[in-house]
Amino acid sequence: MLNQIKTLELTVLTKVTHIKDEETLIQYRNDILGKAGELTTILKWLKDLSPEERGTVGKAANETRDIITDAFEAERKRIKKEFIAQKLETEQEDVTVPFSHTKGSLHPITMVQQEVEDTFTRMGFDIYDAMEVTTEYLNFDAVNVPKTHPARDMQDTFWLEGSGHVLATQTSCMQNLIMKNKSTPIKAIIPGRVFRNEDVDATHDNTFYQVEWIVVDKWIGISHLKFTITTMLSDIFGKEVKIRMRPGYFPFVEPGVEVDFSCPFCDGVGCKICKGSGWIEFMGAGLIHPNVIREGGLDPEIYSGFAFGFGLNRLVMIRYGIPDMRYFMSPDVRFLKQF
Repeated sequence: MLNQIKTLELTVLTKVTHIKDEETLIQYRNDILGKAGELTTILKWLKDLSPEERGTVGKAANETRDIITDAFEAERKRIKKEFIAQKLETEQEDVTVPFSHTKGSLHPITMVQQEVEDTFTRMGFDIYDAMEVTTEYLNFDAVNVPKTHPARDMQDTFWLEGSGHVLATQTSCMQNLIMKNKSTPIKAIIPGRVFRNEDVDATHDNTFYQVEWIVVDKWIGISHLKFTITTMLSDIFGKEVKIRMRPGYFPFVEPGVEVDFSCPFCDGVGCKICKGSGWIEFMGAGLIHPNVIREGGLDPEIYSGFAFGFGLNRLVMIRYGIPDMRYFMSPDVRFLKQF
């Protein structure tokens, strides 16, 4: 068996020097040292030897294994070095030739979000990143959404099975946490991505961006809400924008209002953006419901506040005249290159 081991060693050391590529070398190495390799097969017979022979043959086999392993590694390095040398010899590139590259840009949603954040930062608001996964309590109970509300149905909300958690359907799910962890007065903006189980079309998506604001302090009223919204929209569009409020129902505010703003593209005369009405429907808002303030750990007899939120995707579509919400999630760079 000693002669068999030494013969194998000499055969391998001779053959590896003639191998020209790494793939063939790896295959040959497996044929010798792999689980079914020649040396491995020889070593399986060690158990049949006497204790004295087993020690001698085992030592010789281990030495041969080390020698063969080192030989394979040395040849691998040689082959790799020759390959690199060949590439350097045959493939040349003139590094002095000028080249051009395409510079990327921010996504339109990111650009408008940054403008909104800049506006409210200058107004003294704090910025909080919204949670994408939240609890049923924060998403519904804490903002006065009752058990019977259709939003709590599995047909409208993505539930994480067996966890009691949901994908946030609205950035309002942050209101309770902010009120409980920040002292008054509270002025906060909450941008983030939200999820709703909706069919995807030109004006709806199951994943979109939303921005929420809350202000909580003593003596907060509708006039503060109106001023804040008007200031934001006028800043975003770079011109004076008027707003109008219509009664609207939202569980987390009382009273609730639907907010429209005067079309900044036609100054209220009527165009295709505002569908000839001179007004653009925009968002829901209102004074924070006393139940929500109470759930946030504050006394609604002392504190009041307002909240409003809108779909950021919709504002971007209005701003740039984008006709289809599906473009935002599309990988088509032709759309992104316009910005």
